[in-house]
Amino acid sequence: MKNRRWLWIGLAVAAVVVIIAVWSLLARARASAAGDLQTTEAVMGSLTAQVGATGSVHANQSATLSFQTSGTVAEVEVAAGDAVAKGDVLATLERTSLAANVILAQADLVAAERALEELLTSATAKAQAELTMANAEKALKDAEYRWRVQQEGYRASPETLRDAKAKLVLAEDDLERYKSLYDQASGDSAKAMAQVNLTAAQQRRDSALRNLNWYLGKPTENDQAILDAQVALAKAQFEDAVRAWERVKDGPNPDDVAAAQARVDAARASVELGMITAPFEGTVTFVEVKPGDIVTIGSRAFGLADLTRLFVDVDVPEVDIDRIQVGQDVSLTFDAVPNNAYPGIVTDVGRVGTSVQGVVNFGVEVEVLQPDASIKPGMTAAVNIVVSQIDNVLLVPNRAVRVQDGKRVVFVMRDGVPTTVEITLGASSDTDSEVVGGDLNVGDLVVLNPPLIFSQNGPPGFVRGMGGR
Repeated sequence: MKNRRWLWIGLAVAAVVVIIAVWSLLARARASAAGDLQTTEAVMGSLTAQVGATGSVHANQSATLSFQTSGTVAEVEVAAGDAVAKGDVLATLERTSLAANVILAQADLVAAERALEELLTSATAKAQAELTMANAEKALKDAEYRWRVQQEGYRASPETLRDAKAKLVLAEDDLERYKSLYDQASGDSAKAMAQVNLTAAQQRRDSALRNLNWYLGKPTENDQAILDAQVALAKAQFEDAVRAWERVKDGPNPDDVAAAQARVDAARASVELGMITAPFEGTVTFVEVKPGDIVTIGSRAFGLADLTRLFVDVDVPEVDIDRIQVGQDVSLTFDAVPNNAYPGIVTDVGRVGTSVQGVVNFGVEVEVLQPDASIKPGMTAAVNIVVSQIDNVLLVPNRAVRVQDGKRVVFVMRDGVPTTVEITLGASSDTDSEVVGGDLNVGDLVVLNPPLIFSQNGPPGFVRGMGGR
């Protein structure tokens, strides 16, 4: 019995020693773990949310210029890097090497320009139109008068009718008197004279009768048709003359000017086939021809770019495109220009996405606001688009956020123990996130590097036993 008692005492002492040793090891482990933790205070601050992408630089406007006809290069007026204005001649072809129609176009251009100048400055067309209109108006009035005075009841005035009737009465009286004289005449000579007088009296009576009948009558159907047609023709001609006058009374007819200008432009275009001119103001980016070169249609000659404005085209994933708007601020960096950031602005947002291997992207255009000579078309740019800017919000570093059971949590030091705190996040940047819900307060010490076991299963058992959850 005595030996058994000493055995139990020895076992108890050994157990106490083991417990003390384990507790000491756990305390040292806890102290070591706590000593390795990095913390930072949850603070109120500002958050800038950005969407990042990469793209390439392109000029505001660029073109590759080629010859539009065959020939031999006579002169090259520019070199790479030269600034040119719109319309400047960059190169010309020898006139004798051009096709005949291009050479003759110079004569066509001179004639077309002269015709346009005469149209714009000469008063002949206006004067001729005015004269034609006046003559047409007179012709219409004459035709209307002839039509009117031949209608029934309008052929004579009352005075003219009375005069015509009186002349008919006198002519009939003369006819009766000469008939009587003819009947009384004897002898061949007297009879002949009486016959002459009788015939003349007969003709005067018939003429007076016709005049009176005409005054009292109306046109035949054929005469009326002719009168109507004459009036209609005169009216149509007058209306044509009025329209012609209207077109030129305030200066040359715009349609005529446009037609004359088109002939000038066509001739000039043919003449300019023998040269290359700058289509816009810009900088010559390359020159690929020399005097004496024989070129054909489509031969590359010059590159031209407007470098006063530079843009970057980037592809933005569909999950971010609704956050991008025209006018948002942008920060741009270039691998070729280290340690330098350039401001920019969103100038265009694509409305139709493109799918590449199942990923849908939208094109976004950004303008570089303060470009310098270091930035060149074709360079790769890193683009950060500022999609939102919020102030005075509770912030937590992104590196401190973990996911447990599908929920976002952070570990907060409370009474010296890392404790899980569930949070709800709002907007985020590359480094921080906005806390919009949860039991996190300003000044709480947030653990930046919780051990992996913390992240997966929460604090280890010995920490939970010390107050952790």
